[in-house]
Amino acid sequence: MAETKREIERKYESDESGLPDLTGAAGVASVLDKGVAELDAIYYDTSDLRLAAASITLRRRTGGSDAGWHLKLPVDTGVRDEIRAPLSDDVPEELAGLVRSRVREGQLVPVMRLRSHRDIRDLVDTEGRLLAEASVDAVRADRLFGGEGSAQWSEIEVELADGGDPALLDKLEKRLRKAGVRPSKSASKLARALTETGSKKQRKKAKEAGKEAGKGAAQREGASVREPVTAGDHVLAYVRAQRDAIVELDPAVRQEAEESVHDMRVATRRLRSTFRSFGKVLDRTVTDPIGDELKWLAGELGVGRDHEVLGERITAGLDDVPHTLVSGPVRERLQTWDKAGRRGSRKRLLGVLDSKRYLTLLDTLDGLVAGPPLMEAAAGQPSEVLAKAVRKDFGKVSALIEQALAQPSGHERDEALHEARKKAKRTRYAAETATPAIGGPAKTLTRSMKSLQSLLGEHQDSVMARQTLRELSAVAHAAGESAFTYGLLYGREERRAELAEDALPKAWETIQGDMDV
Repeated sequence: MAETKREIERKYESDESGLPDLTGAAGVASVLDKGVAELDAIYYDTSDLRLAAASITLRRRTGGSDAGWHLKLPVDTGVRDEIRAPLSDDVPEELAGLVRSRVREGQLVPVMRLRSHRDIRDLVDTEGRLLAEASVDAVRADRLFGGEGSAQWSEIEVELADGGDPALLDKLEKRLRKAGVRPSKSASKLARALTETGSKKQRKKAKEAGKEAGKGAAQREGASVREPVTAGDHVLAYVRAQRDAIVELDPAVRQEAEESVHDMRVATRRLRSTFRSFGKVLDRTVTDPIGDELKWLAGELGVGRDHEVLGERITAGLDDVPHTLVSGPVRERLQTWDKAGRRGSRKRLLGVLDSKRYLTLLDTLDGLVAGPPLMEAAAGQPSEVLAKAVRKDFGKVSALIEQALAQPSGHERDEALHEARKKAKRTRYAAETATPAIGGPAKTLTRSMKSLQSLLGEHQDSVMARQTLRELSAVAHAAGESAFTYGLLYGREERRAELAEDALPKAWETIQGDMDV
């Protein structure tokens, strides 16, 4: 079973002078000599270095205290999650799965061997607690794929102790800089090795990969890599961001990280909505089939997620019921229903993420981004083209809201409000796409649609909860149990829906007044 460790470290250029004295810096009371470790690591990647381009490293290392397989996924500058697995001859399937959204159907092959003579120091406080580990590494790199180049260098590495304050590294860096030590120009040993061991063409490619990785980091931080000019530029920037989100969230979904399934599902919905909203910018004869595949993926992501959210809602409602009004084994039956609904959902989702259909979808998205099917309007002024598309989407929301408000409470109104909620999402995503070009009005509409989506979502959740409560009540009744508590919960859900419907006219009036796109 793999384990994950958050790694926060910094690397520095080193000469023959070794590690400067860090005693007294940042609360360091003592610097303890921990000896020398001989480390031998084989790094794996695809032949076209897809992992390196994404600042991901996968290695099999012997020597030291943590021998085994290590997969490092970037989190932020100087911060990576290291997933470890025991030593084996082949890449562990769990780690291979975590990079599948990058590797796709490519092969992982040994690309580099790094041998390090590591001189280790523990930096401790007055009570002997570990603050950080500092080491001086004498590194030899030997290329194993695409050439036979070698390189040698020395570097200093400072890694924060588990649970430590990252500000400590800033203080230590001040001391290091005063001693003439400078931050490394390479983000990792592998990045430097790829640059220094390759041919002239390979060195150029490695530098380009580094630049692309830097762009990815800039995008994660909200920076703009290239200022969009045309309407097509703005739409493609949004499409690219959602494609990147799907690929980057894949490992988190496999690791069951909190909200990862939800976030990945949102990215698929944003993509599909963008294709539909901006059909005058991107050719829908090309994007509609992709949209169908995105709908499939969103549905698969929602299999367990929707059940989980519904279960949490009903459980929270039951928690608010006085125990004197809980009749029969309601909680036990609810838990049984919840387990039955989740059973097998994770295995099914992992199967989806490993499927040829999913990997083909990722390849198709890459192809679309690389060669977008631009329509004539793509070259137009963003403020005109994008605003027109947003207004069209808003008009659809408006028609559905008016239709719903004209209906009495009941099934037909519920259906109209559900459709309005879906169109509100699409309008919100279209406004998000247009915000960089239109500014304030689009940003205001995004907020308004999010608020409307939330209100209509509360209503739809109540509809689904009541349907489930009716089913649970019928099962309980058939088993000879009291259905009283299910009826009580049903009534409370019905009231929540009424409150949402009562709030809608005023909320909609406010939104219409704010509409200025």
